[in-house]
Amino acid sequence: MFNGDYSRKNTLIDYGFRLRSALDNRPLKFEEFYPMASKIVYVSATPNQWEIEKSKVKSQKSKIKLKSQKFENNNGIVEQLIRPTGIIDPEIIIKPATNEVQDLILEIEKRVKLKQKVLVTTLTKKMAEDLSTYLKEKKINAAYLHSDVKTLERSNILDNLRKGNFDVLIGVNLLREGLDLPEVTLVAILDADREGFLRSRTSLIQTMGRASRNITGQVIIYADIMTKSITSAVGEINRRRKYQVEYNTKHKITPKTIYKPIREKIVNQDEKNLFYDRDFDSRYLDEMNLESLTPYDKKKLIKKMEREMRNQAENLNFELAIRIREKVKEIKN
Repeated sequence: MFNGDYSRKNTLIDYGFRLRSALDNRPLKFEEFYPMASKIVYVSATPNQWEIEKSKVKSQKSKIKLKSQKFENNNGIVEQLIRPTGIIDPEIIIKPATNEVQDLILEIEKRVKLKQKVLVTTLTKKMAEDLSTYLKEKKINAAYLHSDVKTLERSNILDNLRKGNFDVLIGVNLLREGLDLPEVTLVAILDADREGFLRSRTSLIQTMGRASRNITGQVIIYADIMTKSITSAVGEINRRRKYQVEYNTKHKITPKTIYKPIREKIVNQDEKNLFYDRDFDSRYLDEMNLESLTPYDKKKLIKKMEREMRNQAENLNFELAIRIREKVKEIKN
């Protein structure tokens, strides 16, 4: 926040719109703000070591005592391990990375027969694309998802996976967190022993969590070496599983797969392309479904239509220019 504010004001100062003193009125830097906050609550699905250490320090300095005996020695950390659905963290299976693709195909075929879905994580975009192509050659419906895929297309790809248009989704970093896909019963992590950001303890735990929406969820880790990150991540998931199983048994809870409807889109991708990618003609004007457009989309469409109307008039195509003008009036009203 500080850097953005500084950059904006510095530009205004350089062009004479602000005095140099404007820089004094600024947001606090993090190192300035942190000592001033006496009470802080960190909320994270996968807290890093910095947050954990700071929580311990804050709890030791605080004079507030928790009423429950259960949290006396929690060092300022409270875990939320129980899900409302009773689903436990997925079972983890570790297999050698040798011939990992061939083994993965066998595992995918098992899920496809049961009409279940699979997520596969690779280390690079090219690996994701190549694996997707290879699986298609093996008659397996697959698609890939990475940062080069446009945002709107990503949403369509995820919906198509849930609808059953394909069975396997391959990705890199975008499959790590934030996805809620109850149809997925297997998450496969390729080359898990390649230490780095995408195979760190936190990343592995987040990726494994994609299989915790279904009661039959499993994670297969392909690795020849048990790295420190793998050992730590697997140990953490197994610790959670043990607690969750004991809790469900004690309270007689039967885990249930979550139900999540597939929401209809406000504007379909095909309609977007119809409005923004096609040339104007009489058929185009007749096919317009204006009810599906948001006010923002209408504003963009009007600008394009007015520009096209002028172009048609300059080319002496007055009939089409008049039709476009009438359509613009209809949209504005």
